[in-house]
Amino acid sequence: MSNQTLESKETIVGGWSAYGPVTAEDRKIFDEALNGFVGVHYDPQSVSTQVVAGVNYRFKCTASTPPAEVIWEAIVEIYAPLGDKKPHIVSITRL
Repeated sequence: MSNQTLESKETIVGGWSAYGPVTAEDRKIFDEALNGFVGVHYDPQSVSTQVVAGVNYRFKCTASTPPAEVIWEAIVEIYAPLGDKKPHIVSITRL
């Protein structure tokens, strides 16, 4: 049996990664998918990814409807296909 801790093991193909910081590349995917989305402002706080035929993203976000000061949490799921196709929103779930 291996001495590796769970934190040092690689992600299982098709499995979701642990939530971590949003990188510049992650933010670019998020911004491109939400381009033109109006009504609610989503601010990604962390991200989890799943490699498939492309990449699935789950962004944990704070959400608000400006100018209201009410803030809630939401998961914004985005799929980024392979090639030159644009990423798009799969679902938004209020927590």
